[in-house]
Amino acid sequence: MKKLMLFICAAVALSAALFAPVSNAEQSQRLGDWEVHYNAFNSTLLRPEMASKYGLSRSETLATLNISVLAMNQPNKPAQQVEVSGYVMNPLSQQSRLEFKQVIEGDAVYYLTQTRFTNLETLRFFITIKQGKESHELRFHKEFWAN
Repeated sequence: MKKLMLFICAAVALSAALFAPVSNAEQSQRLGDWEVHYNAFNSTLLRPEMASKYGLSRSETLATLNISVLAMNQPNKPAQQVEVSGYVMNPLSQQSRLEFKQVIEGDAVYYLTQTRFTNLETLRFFITIKQGKESHELRFHKEFWAN
């Protein structure tokens, strides 16, 4: 799990360095008692063996989204198993549902999904995160380039 997260962070940082002078490799938001970490990047940044291991595809017009949720109100901020759902909207306001895959490795829990884009397209993400009665929405946007 740490290898995947380190690779994803490195891949996104490389992408940011190559394509966008001002961009965050990984972002986070505090939503209630959770610290939600997320990053979205072009799937070509995944090494083929990593993509295969996690059942992900690689394509110059395919974005990968990685989300993890940590409990802020507990010691060591443990990863949380939550329900993650949502959709992505393109600049024409066309929506596509996102299907998340849960990955558990040791103490870490990640939620992965992929979506198509066209070159130089800004996608808006609307992600609902639920655990029991607690529910929050994560919203962000990201511009993608075909490479």
